[in-house]
Amino acid sequence: MQIGVFAKTFPGSEPAGVLAAVRDAGFAVTQFNLACAGLPSMPDAVPEDAINAIAAASNACGVALVALSGTYNMAHPDRAMRDDGLRRLGVVIKAAASLSVPLVTLCTGTRNADDQWAYHPDNAAPEAWDDMASEMEKALQLAERHGVDLGIEPEQANIVTSASDAMRLIAEMGSKRLRVVLDPANLFEQASPAEARDIVAAAVERTAGHVAMAHAKDRLADGHFTTAGRGVVNFPDFVARLKVSGFDGALVTHGISADEAPGVARFLKGLT
Repeated sequence: MQIGVFAKTFPGSEPAGVLAAVRDAGFAVTQFNLACAGLPSMPDAVPEDAINAIAAASNACGVALVALSGTYNMAHPDRAMRDDGLRRLGVVIKAAASLSVPLVTLCTGTRNADDQWAYHPDNAAPEAWDDMASEMEKALQLAERHGVDLGIEPEQANIVTSASDAMRLIAEMGSKRLRVVLDPANLFEQASPAEARDIVAAAVERTAGHVAMAHAKDRLADGHFTTAGRGVVNFPDFVARLKVSGFDGALVTHGISADEAPGVARFLKGLT
């Protein structure tokens, strides 16, 4: 299991500097964001010189790019906004293929028009699922064309909220290109340590064989997010269960400061 971090944890818009910071903090891999190359996260285009600069920085620093962020609101109530997001996703997928990045991460979206990570009561409506699924079908066509996998993350504020939702969508899409990004802290809002352990254990079992990447974020008992190892998620148990399930991919932390990063790297390495 490889230990990684979101590249955006570190400041800067030059790939060489950002990836050197990733390496120096103790991480071997990263989930990259095009903002770390001086571009919008979901750009209209990725110039060839940006691709070359990212690839050169990855090679020079010895930091592998295991995923590229391609998040837009796949359930936005405005179809024009969804169409624009899909167009930009196509740009990101093409960039991932050019960089030999195997996975593009997605956001299954929300009916909240202002924030793709914010809950909306209409998220549970069948129409919201249908709009998201329609986007996913189009996104998978792009992924198939470029030989890149797509990763969906169960998230309480989004359409796909659980491991069961993720597996339902994978079954509906019928594509091996659709994978799961499993973040234990996103599987519940509030829970005791025992409740959190049971929820996470069930999710690992439910998604076994479909997890492309795991995330390492934690929650306090009151629901607020915190650094891995400081909340109610039992990370030793989570990592052990991932291993038993056959997962041998990247465990990528985020939601931390640059100053916290070396300590989190040491903590996660101690579990693997």
